[in-house]
Order: sequence, then structure tokens, then C-alpha cells
Amino acid sequence: MDKLKPSRIGLLDLGKLDPDKIGGKTGVELEYHWYNGANRQKPPLVFLHEGLGCAALWRGFPGRLCAETGRSVLVYSRAGYGLSTVRADPYDVDYMHVEALDVLPLVLEAFKVRQPILIGHSDGASIALIQAALGVIPVSGLILESPHVVVEAESIAGIQKAKQIYETTDLRKRLKRHHRNADRTFWQWNDIWLDPRFRDWDIRGILERIECPVLAIQGLDDEYGTLRQIDEIEARVNTEFGRLVLPNCGHTPHRDQEEQVFLAMRSFVDVF
Repeated sequence: MDKLKPSRIGLLDLGKLDPDKIGGKTGVELEYHWYNGANRQKPPLVFLHEGLGCAALWRGFPGRLCAETGRSVLVYSRAGYGLSTVRADPYDVDYMHVEALDVLPLVLEAFKVRQPILIGHSDGASIALIQAALGVIPVSGLILESPHVVVEAESIAGIQKAKQIYETTDLRKRLKRHHRNADRTFWQWNDIWLDPRFRDWDIRGILERIECPVLAIQGLDDEYGTLRQIDEIEARVNTEFGRLVLPNCGHTPHRDQEEQVFLAMRSFVDVF
């Protein structure tokens, strides 16, 4: 199994960004991993991590996809995650819109990424959907792992359970291996999802604006959502839609069922 290491690992200075848009911080730097692909004329791949993820937690998956598709790949950690700048302020309800519409375009501009295929996981999948629907960056395609478009009771129950696990197990210790401030990373995510205001978060109304092809991937044992999420997407997007539904798979399909997910992603990417 051929897995490339990143061509470059570094910190991207987001000097153009209004500090109020990203947790009240000035001098925001985002951790990134860049993989040079053999076929640089084709749309690059941009990975957007989950609510407790970061660039490193994708592990060898992006490098393998780069190696086998020839695409250049960008993976980055949002502010508050990985080695990126720690946020000063908590998330507000619109935090995924801010990441999609204010931050992501600056990241893509910095790397001269044009017409990317966005590969998003959980929160990252929602960010990808928002950018494709409302953003200024043309998107070639979307690969969505465990996306959220509406808050389900299952989502809240899963996040309440995650809170208990964080407080009673070694989850905090494990997160500290990957994030500058594991407590801030965990609570910024957990607190906003359990905030009563977040119950009304709903992006279904923008999905009809999405015109690029979509591949949605969902595990049947996802602790944070059900098949309703990808059903809602399929019912609303005006484009080609494919789905991969996986038994014996939780919230992280590229880890739980890596080979099936990899083959599906590679087939999707090869079309472009």
C-alpha cells in the first residue's frame, strides 16, 4: 500500500482575516500538510476534518489518495485544532458558516487551489456543503463523510455521551497528543452542540444551490447521526448524487472501513 508523506508541513499565516471571525485572535496560523500530486492539471483534493479532528488525525489516508490518483492534496487544521492557533473565544452557532465562507477561501487562495474536490468529515462535511452552496470558490465535487445538515436527537445524545467519556476516561489524554489545548478543543465543540440555540441549526435550505457531483458516505452505527442526513442531501441537491452506506461502521468511515471508503473516493475522484 503506497502512502506518501506530505511534501510540506507548516503554518499558514492568515493575516487577512478579521480576528473577530476566528475567536478574537490576531496573528492566526493554521497547520497544514501539502502533498504534491503527479497530475497538477486536475482538481486538487482538500480535506476538512471533524469536530475533534486535525490534519494529523487523517493519518496516511490523504497521502494514499494522492499517490493513487495523482492529485495534489491539502490538509489543514482549523483554528483551535492540532498545531493551529488556539481560539480565544467560544464557538457561536454560525461557526461552520464562518469556516466555510471566511476562512476556507483564504486558505485556498494561499495555496492557489482552484476548483477543488472538497473531502469533509462530520463538521468538515457541513463546511464543504456550505462553501459549495454559498461560497465564491467554484467546487468540482464533494465527498461527504458523516455529514450534518440538521440536528437530530441522535446527534445530541452522542455529544452528551462524548462529554461523559471526556470527563471519565483517557479521551482527554489522547486528544492532548494531537491538539495544543485539548480542553479548549473539546469544549468549544461540545458546548456549542449542547447549547439550546444550536437545536435550530439547519442548512437544508441551501442544498438546492449545490450543482457539483456529491458522494455521501455514512456508517450505520454512527453515534452522532442517522441515514436521514444523507437522505436530506440527496432530496435537495440538483446534481449527480452517490451514496455509500456501511454496516459495522461508526462516525469515522475512513478509519472503520478504510478500504471500502478509499475505493469509493478514488473512483469518484478519477472521474474529474
